[in-house]
Amino acid sequence: MGGGGLFVVTFLDSFILSFPFVTDALIIELSSQHPARMPYYVAMSTLGSVGGSVLLFVLARKGGEAYFHRHAGRGALKAQRWVQRHAFLSIFVPALLPPPFQYKIFVLAEGVFEAPLRTFVLGVLFGRGIRYFAEAIFGIKYGRQTLVFLMAHGIAFAIGAVAAIIVLWIVARFFFRDSELA
Repeated sequence: MGGGGLFVVTFLDSFILSFPFVTDALIIELSSQHPARMPYYVAMSTLGSVGGSVLLFVLARKGGEAYFHRHAGRGALKAQRWVQRHAFLSIFVPALLPPPFQYKIFVLAEGVFEAPLRTFVLGVLFGRGIRYFAEAIFGIKYGRQTLVFLMAHGIAFAIGAVAAIIVLWIVARFFFRDSELA
């Protein structure tokens, strides 16, 4: 499959289908087998995910708000306010986290609540890029054991990552109160 296969799988995974752990397994496996090609695998996976996510984002932006409000109830307004205030974090964090964390609902929310496309793309690009890069590095260093570890400790890893991001966000808010970064 190589990089082209990774692009297709991540595109479909981010757009229509769900392949929990498949993308992760492919990146880990290919990177462990061909360490010199790791940057290529990470780039193709990241670009595929960005492409699929942008397509889903655009579709959600075109017609999702009325449907979302009708079916989401009171939580819809809170979700809308959060996405409008923290558009980058609203997609960066889910893009960074491994399965079983749900990702597409955040892509849909970003589209429905009209987050800026540039902010959305950067959030997905950095989130997925960091995630796939880390998986590839671990794949090179530890091989298939990386996937076994991720599957066994995915929820704990996700909670730890969210906690670290919350701490960074609090620190940023404290030090950059007057800035738009916080």
